[in-house]
Amino acid sequence: MKVVTADEMREIDRRAIEVIGIPGVVLMENAGRAVADTVKTILRDVTNPRVCIFAGRGNNGGDGFVVARHLANSGVRVKTFLLGDISQVQGDARINLDILRGMGMTVDELYADGLPTARVAMSMSDLVIDAIFGTGFKGETEGYISHVIDTVNESGRPVVAVDVPSGLDSTTGRASSSCIRANHTVTFGLPKVGLVLYPGAAYAGELVIADIGLPESLLVDENLKLNLSMGDSIRHWLPRRDKDSHKGTFGRAIVIAGSPNMAGAAALTSTAALRAGAGLVTLAVPTGLQGVMNSKLTEVMTRGLPETESGSISLQAQPLLDGVSRGAAALAIGPGLSTHSETAQLVRNMVMTTSVPTVVDADGINAIAQDPGTLKAAKAPIILTPHPGEMARLTGLSILEVKRDRLNVALRAVSQWGKIVVLKGARTIIADPSGTAYINPTGNPGMATAGSGDVLTGIIVGLLAQGMRALEAAVLGVYVHGLAGDIACLRLGEMGVTATDILESVPEALRRLVEERGEKHVGWPSG
Repeated sequence: MKVVTADEMREIDRRAIEVIGIPGVVLMENAGRAVADTVKTILRDVTNPRVCIFAGRGNNGGDGFVVARHLANSGVRVKTFLLGDISQVQGDARINLDILRGMGMTVDELYADGLPTARVAMSMSDLVIDAIFGTGFKGETEGYISHVIDTVNESGRPVVAVDVPSGLDSTTGRASSSCIRANHTVTFGLPKVGLVLYPGAAYAGELVIADIGLPESLLVDENLKLNLSMGDSIRHWLPRRDKDSHKGTFGRAIVIAGSPNMAGAAALTSTAALRAGAGLVTLAVPTGLQGVMNSKLTEVMTRGLPETESGSISLQAQPLLDGVSRGAAALAIGPGLSTHSETAQLVRNMVMTTSVPTVVDADGINAIAQDPGTLKAAKAPIILTPHPGEMARLTGLSILEVKRDRLNVALRAVSQWGKIVVLKGARTIIADPSGTAYINPTGNPGMATAGSGDVLTGIIVGLLAQGMRALEAAVLGVYVHGLAGDIACLRLGEMGVTATDILESVPEALRRLVEERGEKHVGWPSG
């Protein structure tokens, strides 16, 4: 599913109205009806429901007037406030305001001195509808409107936002100091960037994407480069497994990882590659760790490599790694490697010289950060998986700057480096040098635990080993990783989830995706 900025949504609306010929008032009618339907569903068990609506003077307020009409026609008692002067309402919004008044319904102008009245109306209501600002809002709410928003938030009533919570920038997800905290947001046509990225997603609550009659051709336009990763649109990327397959069919992955005190990262990454479906996985570790890994890992093969004086992999390992990776389908490098200067140089050499699709994570990213020019010299497809701190080191930005503008930071980085970036965090962003990007909706706070990123690296390299294209492996890998975390969370709760729990849930996540596309395991015929 596409995700749009405010400008992109305005252009879709303009083309629908001016090029295709759908009257704006028709779209407004459909939008208001969709919100009313959602509200009626929420209030289905409430006897004699009451609703309080706060409407702005623009089209968002016009949507609110349509909502008021449909709710009233359904027997809901509606109190509607207009923030400002009725004479300032124009266009399609004015048409719907006049219809509402023609039905005999009252629309009260609300100013600062009317806040006590609004508080009383909300106290008598079962639900509040926010139709103050739409997608065009930027900056800060001002004057008495900010007090209205604060009053709504303090009311203790569930809130349904129309299209976008008022006070939220629909393109960036940044919230003004006074911003509606909705329980539900009904947005129109396509989700807006600010509703799916944090902090905006926290203000939006449950997101409902309403069909308001915009032509499908406008909603799938290839010029819209941002996407929301949805299971129904990406599960077909999973490799299909023929009945006469063998382990070689599903590729060989090499994982270069580990150092003293960080052996767990190597174990998690290599095991995750197998769990994701790779046919064979070889873990390349310092010789001093090989015995430990052999006793810990049953299915993963190991290869001991020359060590530095501190026990990390030394530069002398490169010829051996070149040989080990010959014939491999995918490579992962970085988890638990350490920041030893010789090991870091090995990482850079491998990234520049390998012809194998490669996932670079953790200390591999730290090594690249010392010389970002390494990426331009790389010949193979490269997927970088930084968290915000690692992204800050790669770009020279502060961690705060990365967090404030994650999407654009990722897009600028892939444009500069020509490599895929998986910028981890709540709603991980996967960006491709073509300008295409995906926002991942799966995952939960329980995944904020040591080793979770190592599991993600292993999943992606496991998918790459099966022949998936780099962008698809990254997008699907992030989705599966988050889904596995959600499965683990349902079983254990957020506080108790560990990386191993996520790892053990990967097969279940993959099974769900395979079965959702209509495939099930077929055994030997009975009878």
